Amino acid sequence: MTEKEADNSGLTFEQAMRRLEETVRLLETGELSLSESIERYKEAMQLVQFCRTQLDRAELEIERLLADEGQTAEEPGAV
Repeated sequence: MTEKEADNSGLTFEQAMRRLEETVRLLETGELSLSESIERYKEAMQLVQFCRTQLDRAELEIERLLADEGQTAEEPGAV
């Protein structure tokens, strides 16, 4: 686990999304130096992976809860 990944572990999904949106805005301005842009891009990719992992975990939890109720995600009335 890298230092940035360890930093991301304390974030909530919502905080990570806000940070990712802020990073994208900064990159889009074109005002950062090349090295700053690369560092921000690396951070953004780590945030994307963090968010993807959080979403995957949430999906698995929902599927488990539905299975406990005898439903699937495709059934009417399912989340």
